[in-house]
Amino acid sequence: MIFEARHRRFLSEINVIPLVDVMLVLLIIFMVTAPMLHRGIDITLPQSAANTITPEQRLIITIEPDEKIYLGEDYVTILDLRGRLQEAKLQHSKVSVYLRSDHRIPYGRVIQVMDEVKGAGIERLGMVTSPEGSDLDEELGRLP
Repeated sequence: MIFEARHRRFLSEINVIPLVDVMLVLLIIFMVTAPMLHRGIDITLPQSAANTITPEQRLIITIEPDEKIYLGEDYVTILDLRGRLQEAKLQHSKVSVYLRSDHRIPYGRVIQVMDEVKGAGIERLGMVTSPEGSDLDEELGRLP
């Protein structure tokens, strides 16, 4: 027995297996929570005094597949759009614009309309989308 005690060596290495286990758990937690931390679309919420809702004007701009532009139900050209939006901005300072565009419209045309909205001084611009597998036109009613 004395012979065995002399030849026994002590391990002076760190056992890394528990460290690797903890690191993998932390990595999985990070991978699961990181997509939840992604910020969504910035919006400006309306402010209320005494729990009353203040009415605000909402305009809908629609770009059809043939690239015709409608402001509400009225056909407008890209040249007339900024003037019409500026008139709406003068009537209601907190006007909101929602842009509906067919998915086949070229990206440049959509950006051109967005530039006109920003050029009119309107800061609240939203993009209308439909959930995958549903038809937005049937749900909201078809606008020309």
